[in-house]
Amino acid sequence: MKIKLLGALIGTLMVSKLASGMETCLPPLPEPHANNAVASLTINDKLYVVSFAGLREGKTWRDTSKSAYMFIEGNRTWKKMPDIPVQEGRLAASAEAVADKIYLFGGYTVAEDGSEFSTPEVFSFDPVGQTYTRLSDMPTPVDDMVTFVYQNRYIYLVSGWHDTGNVSQVQVYDTKTDSWFRATDYPGTPVFGHAGGIVRNQFIIADGVAVVGKDDNGRRVFDTVNEGWLGTIDQNDPAIITYRKLPQLPGRGHYRMAGAGDTARNQVIFMGGTPTAYNYNGIGYNGKPAEASEHMYAWSFERNNWLLLNDRPIPSMDHRGMVQVDGNWWTIGGLDRNRAVTGAGLSEKLVVCQ
Repeated sequence: MKIKLLGALIGTLMVSKLASGMETCLPPLPEPHANNAVASLTINDKLYVVSFAGLREGKTWRDTSKSAYMFIEGNRTWKKMPDIPVQEGRLAASAEAVADKIYLFGGYTVAEDGSEFSTPEVFSFDPVGQTYTRLSDMPTPVDDMVTFVYQNRYIYLVSGWHDTGNVSQVQVYDTKTDSWFRATDYPGTPVFGHAGGIVRNQFIIADGVAVVGKDDNGRRVFDTVNEGWLGTIDQNDPAIITYRKLPQLPGRGHYRMAGAGDTARNQVIFMGGTPTAYNYNGIGYNGKPAEASEHMYAWSFERNNWLLLNDRPIPSMDHRGMVQVDGNWWTIGGLDRNRAVTGAGLSEKLVVCQ
C-alpha cells in the first residue's frame, strides 16, 4: 500500500511538471509488458519512444507478445503500432536507434512444451511511416544480448543466448550496407541477460546468467555471474576490440537490469535487475522467486570505478534497455517486486508517471 501511495503521489507531481512544460513524462504502457525491447530517437526535434514485444500479464507461453507501442513527445498516452510482422510473440529482443530508424533484433519464442527458439529476424521500423522493413538476418541468432550503437552506424550484439547455450560472439550490423561482420569475441563468461552501454568508443558489460554446471540428474544449472568488462573499439577498425576486466559490481550478480551509456555524464548507467537467475515467469531456475532490485549503479570513466547511485523507490527487473528523456533515464515495463508484469515508466529521479 505504501508503494502504491508513493507512486500515486509522485505521479501527480509529474503530471504537474508535464502541464507546466518542465519535464516530459512517460506514462504507463496501454498493456503491461515485461522483457520488452525499448528505444528512442528524435526526429525534427520531437522525441519518439517505442516498445516492442515482451511478456504479457499471464506470464505463460501464450502471453509472449509481438505488440508495439509508441509514445510521441507532447502526447499524454502511448499509441498502438502495427504488430511486428512475425508469426509468434517473442521475448528478450533488443532495439537500437540509428538516424531516423529503430532497428529490432531477434528475441526468442516459447512453445507449449517449454522449448525455446532464438529468432534470426532483423527489422527496421520507421516511426513516422509506422512501417517495418525486413533486413539481413543475424548470422548467429541470439537473444538476451547486450546491444549498443557506435559511430551512429554500427550496432554491436555482445554475447547472449543461442538456442541451447550462450555464445562469446560479438556480431556487428552495419546499418549503411545492411551487412554483418564479426568483431573480437567477448572474453568474459558467455552470458545472457547481462547489461551494458557505450560512451564514445568504450563500452561496459556487466554480469548476466551463465550455465555453471549440472545437477545430480544431469540438468543444466543456471546462476548469475558477477563480472564486469570494458571494451575499447579501435577507431580505425570497428572489428577490433581490446578488453580489460573490471572490479565486480557490489552484490552477488545482476540479471536483466537495464543499462545504457550516457556521454554527457561520461558514465554507463545500470538500473534494477535481480541476483536470481530466473525463467521468464520470474521464478528462479532453482524454484525460488526472484526479488527485484531498486539499486542503481554507474561505471564512471572519469573515476575509473563503479559508483553507487541513489536507489529508486520501486524495485524492478526484466528489462531490455532504457531510454533517456530530458536527460533523465527511464525503464519502461518489466516485473515489479511481486513479479507482476507492469507497464510503468520508472525514472532515475525517483519519479513514477501514472
